[in-house]
Amino acid sequence: MGTGLDLPLDTVLVGDCIEMLRRLPPASVHAVFADPPYNLQLKGALRRPDDSLVDAVDDEWDRFADFATYDAFTREWLTECRRVLRKDGTIWVIGAYHNVFRLGTVLQDLGFWILNDVIWRKANPMPNFRGRRFTNAHETLIWASRGQESKYRFNYAAMKALNDDTQMRSDWFIPLCTGGERLRDAAGNKVHPTQKPEALLHRVIMSCTQPGDVVLDPFLGSGTTAAVAKRLNRRFIGIEREPTYAEAALGRLAAVEPVTESAAMTLPSKREQPRIPFGTLVERGLVPPGSRLVDRQRRWTAEVGADGTIRCGRAAGSIHQVGAAVQEAPSCNGWTFWHLERRDGSLRLLDELRMELVGTT
Repeated sequence: MGTGLDLPLDTVLVGDCIEMLRRLPPASVHAVFADPPYNLQLKGALRRPDDSLVDAVDDEWDRFADFATYDAFTREWLTECRRVLRKDGTIWVIGAYHNVFRLGTVLQDLGFWILNDVIWRKANPMPNFRGRRFTNAHETLIWASRGQESKYRFNYAAMKALNDDTQMRSDWFIPLCTGGERLRDAAGNKVHPTQKPEALLHRVIMSCTQPGDVVLDPFLGSGTTAAVAKRLNRRFIGIEREPTYAEAALGRLAAVEPVTESAAMTLPSKREQPRIPFGTLVERGLVPPGSRLVDRQRRWTAEVGADGTIRCGRAAGSIHQVGAAVQEAPSCNGWTFWHLERRDGSLRLLDELRMELVGTT
């Protein structure tokens, strides 16, 4: 890892997360995903009637002497995460009822700006064997920018596309990690008790990064974050203090094949697209002066002027103004209303012509 000034890309660092974070250069990562110790208390842990733990960590690493000790630890690693996070970067922190509220408090105390809390609703949660509480069927993810004024990345269009062209909500229905995805040792036992599903990390990483961005996980565990980042053509840095988990993560990563950069790209949002006036299409000859514009049903026909205005009967003005006027509507998106009528009689949506021009700029 050198002098501590180099960025150890696509590496699993074995050691204490705070110590390893301090070796990373400032403002060097685009996104952080952190699944810190739950700070399970014995009475709060998920237990079977025989008093054995259900899918939960049961070691000193996951339990702290008191809340003050846990809060001090949380403040320390989150301070380092904020230092290494770029100004336009974001952090995701996941927790259960044992710790998520304390995590949120420290995040705000340190100056992070909370953007969303996302509920991961588990499709197949573990039952409450004692029957004395509700089934614990969710975990909470806190998504935050580095500060209130940060210009962070959010791939809105990509999230909408993942959700069948419907705006993505803040409640995610995703199953627990099961089947062939679950890492097991030679005896068939789970390698890591709280391995997160790849579908969850896929959504997280796709929401706030683009190919080539650096994703940091200070509590890598079995390597889910790194594996998904590698598959999606992102760079990763993982930190894991337990050698057994780190070894399992490395073995998992060796089998991951990245998708092509084009397949890993996210759709640009409207805000990211350059603003192109309709007149630019006229100037470039994509919609020459004198061209005919019609709506999809050919109810109205407009003529294109050399100055980028259009005329339909008595209505004259921009493609948006005339589109609204002919429909007697308060507003109209002329890009998606008007079509260019070509010589062979076929129609071409103006928005498609605009996107062609965007691709050449």
